[in-house]
Amino acid sequence: MSALTEGRYLSIPGLLLLVYCTASVISKGATGDAQPDALPSVQGTLPHFIQEPEDAYIVKSNPIKLRCRAAPALQIFFKCNGEWVHQNEHFSQEYKDLNTGLKVREVMINVSRQQVEDFHGPEDYWCLCVAWSHLGTSKSRKATVRIAYLRKNFEQDPQGKEVPINGMIVLHCRPPEGVPVAEVEWLKNEELVSSLTDDNIDTRADHNLIINEARLSDSGNYTCLASNIVAKRRSATATVIVFVNGGWSLWTEWSPCNVPCGRGVQKRSRTCTNPAPLNGGAFCEGMSVQKITCNALCPIDGGWDEWSEWTVCSSQCDRQRSRECNSPAPRHRGRMCEGNSEASENCTDGLCTQSMDSSNDVALYSGLGAGIIAVAILVVAVMLYRKNHSEYGVDVIDSSALTGGFQSFNFKTTRQGNPLLLNSSMQPDLTVGRTYSTPLCFQDATDKELFDPLPDIKVKVQSSFMVSLGVAERAEFHAKGPAETFPRDLSRDYCSTVDRRKKGLLTLNGPFSSCKEQLRTTGVFGHPGGRLVVPNTGVSLLVPHGAVAENMSWEMYMVINQGEASVQTLEGCEILLGPEVTYGPQGLDLFCPVAMTIAHCAEMDAENWNIQLKRKTQDNKWEEVMSVEEESTSCYCLMDSSSCHLLLDQPGSYALVGEPLTQAAVKRLKLAVFGSMEAGCMSYSLRVYCVDDTPHAFQGVVAAERTRGGQLLEEPKMLPFRANTFSLQVSIQDVPQFLWSIKPFTTCQEFSFPQVWCSNQQPLHCAFSLERFSPAAAQLSCKISVRQVKGHEQILQVYTAVAETEKEAVPFFMQTDCTITSQTGSKAFKIPLSIRQRICATFDTANAKGKDWQLLAQKLHLDRNLGYFAKQQSPSAVILSLWEARHQDSADLDSLASALEEIGKIHSRSSPKDQDELETDFNHLEAGSLSGQTTEDSAPEYTG
Repeated sequence: MSALTEGRYLSIPGLLLLVYCTASVISKGATGDAQPDALPSVQGTLPHFIQEPEDAYIVKSNPIKLRCRAAPALQIFFKCNGEWVHQNEHFSQEYKDLNTGLKVREVMINVSRQQVEDFHGPEDYWCLCVAWSHLGTSKSRKATVRIAYLRKNFEQDPQGKEVPINGMIVLHCRPPEGVPVAEVEWLKNEELVSSLTDDNIDTRADHNLIINEARLSDSGNYTCLASNIVAKRRSATATVIVFVNGGWSLWTEWSPCNVPCGRGVQKRSRTCTNPAPLNGGAFCEGMSVQKITCNALCPIDGGWDEWSEWTVCSSQCDRQRSRECNSPAPRHRGRMCEGNSEASENCTDGLCTQSMDSSNDVALYSGLGAGIIAVAILVVAVMLYRKNHSEYGVDVIDSSALTGGFQSFNFKTTRQGNPLLLNSSMQPDLTVGRTYSTPLCFQDATDKELFDPLPDIKVKVQSSFMVSLGVAERAEFHAKGPAETFPRDLSRDYCSTVDRRKKGLLTLNGPFSSCKEQLRTTGVFGHPGGRLVVPNTGVSLLVPHGAVAENMSWEMYMVINQGEASVQTLEGCEILLGPEVTYGPQGLDLFCPVAMTIAHCAEMDAENWNIQLKRKTQDNKWEEVMSVEEESTSCYCLMDSSSCHLLLDQPGSYALVGEPLTQAAVKRLKLAVFGSMEAGCMSYSLRVYCVDDTPHAFQGVVAAERTRGGQLLEEPKMLPFRANTFSLQVSIQDVPQFLWSIKPFTTCQEFSFPQVWCSNQQPLHCAFSLERFSPAAAQLSCKISVRQVKGHEQILQVYTAVAETEKEAVPFFMQTDCTITSQTGSKAFKIPLSIRQRICATFDTANAKGKDWQLLAQKLHLDRNLGYFAKQQSPSAVILSLWEARHQDSADLDSLASALEEIGKIHSRSSPKDQDELETDFNHLEAGSLSGQTTEDSAPEYTG
């Protein structure tokens, strides 16, 4: 049986096992427990695996190799998924272990991707080894074989964050699905981030990156990197910004008072540098500069006391007297008294004798007595005079303005009824000495006069005086305002004073009541378009042809909002430069923008003004639409010297708001003087008005004086008012002293700077009350000086007849030509529709030679903010609408005709057809301009 045992084994694993078992039984039966002599080294030993098969992954299409090594082993076979692997697929070798002397057998098989994919079982594809020896078999561990992969998309990408310094940063990452499971690493700016080298960083098993306390150095671009044996995947980059919110430094010490004498300002400052804001951190909240008022003690120069009495004549025939520097004593760095503190003189006129005639003493004492009596009489006379004149009821509290000071007056009434205030209950007596014309109304074909001449004047004065505007009335100013400083950066004190003025803390005393009525005009517009005008206000709205769809119409309105409600919502140093205008209705749907014109009172200079267009929101707050110096595609703003022309797409409330950038910023004031008899025939009142130079603002003055029966005594004049924080002084001069008297200390009155600067279209005025000595004084002539301290001055010359009897009230102007508030169709436009269509067809088409709408805009001086025109469906049509709004008060088409003529000359080398078109348009425009007609009848029909 030993020969059988040592015989060859069959190649089939099942048969081999059967043969082996039979041989063992026979051998055991024949020899008992004796082992075969051929294998003494394996006595009592089962096969032991030195290497078992390991789990493997198939990458792409590359097969994997599974290996087994066992000793002692007569044979080793693989079994996969419960089935024996064929012997031909095994690769085996045998060698002797030099240390143990045992034979070691090693077997290897290949597993392909196709085999794994073809297997469909409840578990993964697996294989194990079975090793045989004389004593039995041993099995290895199961080794699984899986196909490796890694999907492309992350289940969760990290998201960028902005965190404050020392805050916690958590970046989440869920890698793509894969076999084997992907490992995650983090990159910061393409460099590996490791928690081993930085204790502040924690990379957890859930693949998240945690930075416990953010540092500035932690700002960067973070990427989640997932990888396995198949591939590497990168997540989207997450930008982390660690920002620092600004913090205030400590306040500096208070600066010295900025004036050597009187009321001044002290300030202290702090900077946003503790820390400074970084990486978009919030800037410090609050003020960087604080200011308080200070009172520097003014130097008081010394003054001499009265001389002492002369001493008795000495034996040397002289006498002495002395005085002290105590009236007042010098204080606060004041100068000492000039001159000698002692004096001496000869007491005998050079005749030195030891005895004097007693008659000389009598004469001396008689003279002294007479002098004392004369002084007493003078004092009594002065007291009687003051008592007689105290009936004026005025106490002078501050007369600094009389000596050139900049402080305003305070008057307090000592008896009921203040003669300085105007009597609003007075019967109307409205007579004017001049009429003025203004181009604020629609012009009919015939040249009608806007204002009828008054019966007492033979010569009509044509001027640019615009009798317009209706706002709240104001009385004279008697409040004392602080002296303000106004540095180039617009000090916060100035702005706070402006805020107080807007909130009504600086109020005007007087009998006027605010007029809250709205100036409103409406009109129905269809496809032909038209124009809305609020008469005598400088406000109009142009609805272009084609803005309303065909077979549709809109009832549109335009309102001038009055009162101070809007002013209180403005911010900082901003002031209204013109009226607040609303147009509607809400939901208005037009194909092209409307053109709105609003008069303003600013002297245009971009270096001195920051002018913005603002729109009121639904919660009654103002939001900025655009700055007039910046370009915008949402709206267009064209500033002329006295008007602002807007192209608007959305209905709502709009206002032109200005903020002075330097002290050189100027707004225009209109000055006017009115007069009327007061109660009784001996008193006459002069009222001087200072109002923003816009037609709307002056309308309030007109309305107020009409109710008072006032007379316009001089054509209104313009005064440039600078933003230098100095007040406005109004004084009366050259009053005939023998015919008229004015109450003492009322010849000069003053408005504070904030009150004038922030009047916001509301009129201010002061009054001078005069009394004639005799009813025979029928003429009054004087001068009214209105000047800004350290600024400009205007003189209003008054020469009027004083009426003793009530006159029939005569209006300032007749509004027969100012009743047309809306026009529709061709009458509303200066450019005939056919020519307008021809121009649009010519210039809207792009031309390689540059003859397009941009050239038209350039020649019409509308070549800024061209991006707004570019987004319009017809840029030329919008340009012409803006030209119409800009030239609504002119009576011809010369500027447009000249522009077309110049364009025709520039393109003289273009095709004859193009040249003929331009010449034809120019000729018809010129014909319309010369004839003064702008209707369709003045030009032949064209097809666009």
